Order: sequence, then structure tokens, then C-alpha cells
Amino acid sequence: MKHTYLTREHEIFRTSLRKFLQKEAVPFYEEWEKNRMIPREFWDKLGNEGFLCPYVDEKYGGLGVDFGYSVIIIEELEKVGSSLVGVALHNDIVVPYLTAFGNEEQKMEWLPKCISGEYISAIAMTEPGAGSDLANIKTTAVKQGDYYIVNGEKTFITNGIQSDLVIIAVKTDSTIQPSYKGISLLVVENNTEGFTRGKKLNKVGLHSQDTAELIFQDAKVPVKNLLGQEGKGFYYLMEKLQQERLVVALEALVSAEEMVRVTTEYVKSRKAFGKSISQFQNTQFKIVELATEIEIGRTFIENLILKHMEGENFVKQVSMAKWWITDLAKKVASECLQLHGGYGYMEEYEIARRFRDIQVMSIYAGTNEIMKTIIAKNLGLN
Repeated sequence: MKHTYLTREHEIFRTSLRKFLQKEAVPFYEEWEKNRMIPREFWDKLGNEGFLCPYVDEKYGGLGVDFGYSVIIIEELEKVGSSLVGVALHNDIVVPYLTAFGNEEQKMEWLPKCISGEYISAIAMTEPGAGSDLANIKTTAVKQGDYYIVNGEKTFITNGIQSDLVIIAVKTDSTIQPSYKGISLLVVENNTEGFTRGKKLNKVGLHSQDTAELIFQDAKVPVKNLLGQEGKGFYYLMEKLQQERLVVALEALVSAEEMVRVTTEYVKSRKAFGKSISQFQNTQFKIVELATEIEIGRTFIENLILKHMEGENFVKQVSMAKWWITDLAKKVASECLQLHGGYGYMEEYEIARRFRDIQVMSIYAGTNEIMKTIIAKNLGLN
């Protein structure tokens, strides 16, 4: 399907990125998966080529381009492998908080480093006892002179091991009701006293993407690192979750497209009972059904990308896209693995990795159950 919002300049950018990834990512991806880490050098190369945060204003070192360039980066990274989600998180989930809510001093300090690859960013909302229920986070930040003293733990943090800059959600007022009005956002830098990283978490999938626990024990975060206003953190998070969920839905869709592509190639080459298994009616019907649903998903998400680029608010539709497309991608993974037969269960086949990696997409950025709750509210059902 043709992207209606992409110009010739966008496609030139895509061609350049694709060539870069074929040289710098594809040959090494399996090695990164085995080593359980994507090297810093890859981030540096992304930055050098202009593939980090291209939408940021030119005065901070960005290209000042539209969201269509982000779409291209998300798509091409996902085609290589889902463990590259940390790059999309840096580009289109974390850094937009800095561009939207940072003051000029903060932008001048942090944005050029995020664009060059010198800084890798992360966002820390989830806690051991608070996942989707953001209003009940326990991490506190108490102002003492020129510092906030931060205490608490965060978990499941994407880019958690390698991050140089972490935006954390904290309670700056634990007495106010409703409790979400006491949430603020702080930017924690790598060398912050009292800030340590726990273990790199051993996940079912996304093996080379680093996910970690973050620990704050009387961590001293300068007051000047407050992002936006005190007590506005929950509102900032809600404002930016639309783009985050759109990014996740797009990643899941591209993964589904890739799974059908590799499975179609496989069934054409695999023979049983004297002919390729692509000639069996069951195989044809399965792939046709999946391809049809994916095409519907692509049509839906292209429409939402256009709305997003035009500045529309569409919380109901993006929640629909996030749950429906991630659930669809999980179904595609299961059906495509089945069509591979026993070989689908072998690590050397891409479908096995895709099957593992896709499972988490229905969980992060708000579980699909939370998405359905949001949709129900927008339909006036509660």
C-alpha cells in the first residue's frame, strides 16, 4: 500500500536508511541477539547519518522534518528485527518529551547529544507494584535546596542499561488528591549520585534490546532537571501516549507483514507429497486470510498517521489500533509458525524469533485490556 503522506524526499531518505541498515545492522543482528546487547557504536553511526530524532529543530542539530521520516525509520528498523525498538523509543517516545516540555536551557543541553547518538534515552514509568496504574506509583522526589531527593524503583525499562538520560515519573506530592495530580517528571543523568541500575532482565524475546531495573536510593537530581511544571507529569504522559501507542501499533503491523512475507517464501520452497505446500488449499486460505487482515490494519494505521501529522486527537482510534493490530500480529506469528511445521520451532528460522518478540507488544505502552477500557470510556459505556 502506498503511503499517501510520503514525498520523493521521504523515499530518498528510506533508500539511504535501508542501505545503511543492510551494511551496519543486518549482518550483525544475530550476533547482537546472542550477545544480548546492541553496541553503542551502532547508535553513534545512526547519529552520524542523521537517523536519530530527525524531526528536532535544526538549531539543536536535527533536520526539522515531519513525522513521515519517523514512520520510515520505525518501519525499516522493524524489518531488520524487533530488538531495535529501543531506537524508536529514543526517537519518537522519549525525546518528544524534551522537545515539548523542556525549557530552552534543557533543550540546548540534551537534544544535540540525543541527535548525535552520544546520549541514549529512556523513560521510566513502570514500577514493581505499578504497571498500567500510573497514578499509584511509589517513587518519591522530595525537594531539598537545589535538589530533589529521589527514592524508589522502576522496572522493565527499555534502554535501561545503556541510557545516559532517563525521564522518570515521580511523586513530588504524596498528599494531594486525586493522587495523579502529585506526579512530576524528572530527567536523571547517568552520573547522578544515588542512581544505580539493577540487573539486565532476561526476557523471552527482544534479546538484544536492553531492559533493566533502575534503583534510586536518596538520588540527588538537580531541581533544574524538572521537566515542565511540578504536578503536571501525569498530564504530560497522557498527552504523549497517543504517539507511543501509534508507534507500537506500526511496529506490530510491520512485523506481521514481515512474517507473512517470509512464510510465503518458505511455503513456496517447501515440498510435501510431491508439490510445494503453497499449492495446498489450506496453506493458501491461511495466508490469504492473514494478508487480508494485515491490509485492513495497514489502511487503518495509514489513516491514523495522517491524522497524527495533522495534529488531531484520536485517543479512541489509536487505542483500537494498538490492541487490534498487536493481537493480530500475535495471531499471524502463531499461524506462520504452524505453516513452517517443525522448522518453525528452530532458532535458525526467522519466524521463531518473530514469534517470541511479538508477544510483548500487547503488554507495553498500556496493556490491550487497558486499551479496551479506554475505548469503552470513549464509547460512553461507563
